[in-house]
This record gives sequence, structure tokens and C-alpha cells, in this order.
Amino acid sequence: MSVDQTNVVDAIGRLRDTGDVALTISDHLDWDSPEEHLFTLQEKINSYLAFIESGQIWEEFEDAKGKKVFIDVYFRVAPPEGDAMRFLATARQAIESAGFHFRYHTEEEGPIQSIFLR
Repeated sequence: MSVDQTNVVDAIGRLRDTGDVALTISDHLDWDSPEEHLFTLQEKINSYLAFIESGQIWEEFEDAKGKKVFIDVYFRVAPPEGDAMRFLATARQAIESAGFHFRYHTEEEGPIQSIFLR
């Protein structure tokens, strides 16, 4: 799965250390067309919010009710300064005002470690 499959949850799991739920977006796109990239990412985030707000998330993780819900984006290519960073700040604000949490990570930070329960 990847960011351009906007109606698919790329990965979902319970966080090993807290039992909270994380929905992961795998963003493999480069930033040659920032507007298109941001539109695609926005569509994906909107799909994730719909998945959470509809209650569908609790069908898979009923025992996680009351736990925090995170939307995590893993970027292969770091977002550039400017519009992309403003978008991420706005997305964080909107997601957190809805009662959820938003984080993003870049490949430059190092390899992605499994954070999910086994």
C-alpha cells in the first residue's frame, strides 16, 4: 500500500509501548510536483479520518477504545520547506482538534523500526 492508494489504510496496529492505535501512511512520492503530492496526501489523510470517525477502526480494535489514535506519515523523501511544511502544520492542527494525533517521519531519520505489538 502507499499514499497514492487513497482509499486504503496502508498499515494499522497497536503500539507496543502504550497499546495506542497507529494508522500509517507510507509516502514514497518525490516532491517534483508539490501541489499534486499534497493533494494526494490530503486525500489519504481524509480517508483515514473517515475510517476513524465512522467507528470502523473499533471493529478491528474494539479493545483499544479509549486509547489514543495516531496518524503517522513515513516519507521516503523529506518534505521541502514552504507549502509542504505549512500543510503538515495545518493537518496536525486539524487532526488534533478532532481528538487524534499526527506525526510524520522521514527516511533521513533512520530505518523505520517496528513499533507495533507482535
